[in-house]
Amino acid sequence: MNKDGRISLGEKIFRLLAGLAGALFLVLGIGFYAFPDLLAAAFLIQPLHIQGLNSIRGDLGGVFMGMSLFCLFGAITARRRWLGVAILFLLLVVFGRLLSFALDGFSAAGLQSVIIEAVLLAILTASMLTITGKKGEKSGGEEEIKLPGGRYSKRQTLKIMAGSLLALAAAIFSGLILSRRKIGLAMVEGIAAKFITEDPLRGLPDGLHVILCGSGAPMPDPRRASASTAVLAGKNLYVVDCGPGSERKLELMRMSPGEVQAVLLTHFHSDHIGDLGELILKRWSSGAKQQPLDVFGPPGVETVVEGFNLAYALDSGYRTAHHGPEICPPSGAGGIARPFYFPPGGKEKVIIEEDGVKITAFEVDHRPVTPAVGYRFDYKGRSVVISGDTVPCESLLKQAKGADVLVHEALQPAINNILRDVNKKFGRLNLAKIINDIESYHTFTEDAARIAGNAGVKHLLLTHILPPLPVADLKEAFLGNAEKFYRGAITVGEDGIALSLPAGTKGMIKRALL
Repeated sequence: MNKDGRISLGEKIFRLLAGLAGALFLVLGIGFYAFPDLLAAAFLIQPLHIQGLNSIRGDLGGVFMGMSLFCLFGAITARRRWLGVAILFLLLVVFGRLLSFALDGFSAAGLQSVIIEAVLLAILTASMLTITGKKGEKSGGEEEIKLPGGRYSKRQTLKIMAGSLLALAAAIFSGLILSRRKIGLAMVEGIAAKFITEDPLRGLPDGLHVILCGSGAPMPDPRRASASTAVLAGKNLYVVDCGPGSERKLELMRMSPGEVQAVLLTHFHSDHIGDLGELILKRWSSGAKQQPLDVFGPPGVETVVEGFNLAYALDSGYRTAHHGPEICPPSGAGGIARPFYFPPGGKEKVIIEEDGVKITAFEVDHRPVTPAVGYRFDYKGRSVVISGDTVPCESLLKQAKGADVLVHEALQPAINNILRDVNKKFGRLNLAKIINDIESYHTFTEDAARIAGNAGVKHLLLTHILPPLPVADLKEAFLGNAEKFYRGAITVGEDGIALSLPAGTKGMIKRALL
């Protein structure tokens, strides 16, 4: 405010910007109240239960609505204290994001949010600093404030503002609720177009790219499908194992089943083959394939593929009859088993060598499950090794030597023993016995770290997480003492984690596709 009592141009501009920030928060708050699913997706939040929607509406909607009121009150009344509260909230938000970068890992989306919040912080701080009051008074301390329709005291002004903002918010919210059907239909095309046209693999550099489609195990895990890893080598997409729920995760990451070149099975436990039928069917129907899908595996793969072909035979017939042979050619339905055998006395075999990629199968120790194998992918100087299910063994250590990425199964015995004892305590003796037994044919987290260290791999990606980790904050407990045995980077796998290894470099790019 100038000496003559008039508001300066700079103060007007920054109060206007603070008001716009408040309007932005108001829109977000109403959006979280009215469309929690949609706004959550925009913020990459996935509610797992109806209580998740309840928290999104209540917590996020309430926080943004509160932020909007503080900003708007501060901008209109020129009182610093209101803007100070909004600034404090934003500072705490930015601190939380930076803390997440340190503890959970970096994300590009998180960085974008920090940049936006930093800009808003700058605007609100500048607005607060430019607000001045009459000499000897606190900022915004004028006895009366001029509004359309007259001059009012500060108390009256706040009442008018609060009532007006609440009425506006209620009107907008009511309109959105009453129009949800029309708004939803209007948004479908845009959402569908974005989903269909987004391709996380488009523009990737030539090289090896490893993507977790399922990082879990047989036990239920709200964050993870069962075991499955996709590997993109140049233009060829391979899928190692197809655990339950993994095919859907593949599609949610915008990767078409029709692009899958072949499936490679490590062994035939249900948590590694449960979605094989779905992947075979989707690959065929989404791409009008004329030839069945190749399914590689050790001896026994013939039985597995034959079983899925038989189970899906009626379904395939229905789809051809419904959509026509041009869309669902009968000749392309099902899978073809491609069993491989190790040479006498040998524990490894090159099973695919095409378009510059070499895939080597090697024996691992998952007894009494036998045969069981792992796979090594080599492409233009980059390499990825996938352990399959195993205890530590020499053949795995040999194949992992010098690899860029080792994708290794992992079990944390300290957490596993707690779950075993809890099940015993409550009389679930059968499950307690199973939990106890699984330790005998899996690799402990610390042992996976030892293997990575001894093999000299660049990055250890843990998968087949046992026991399940329902929240990310358990990752440190899951790692245990692993970092004592391996000095390189360790990632506790989650569905959607992708590691890219550009050809001709030593670089690595880590992203989250879900």
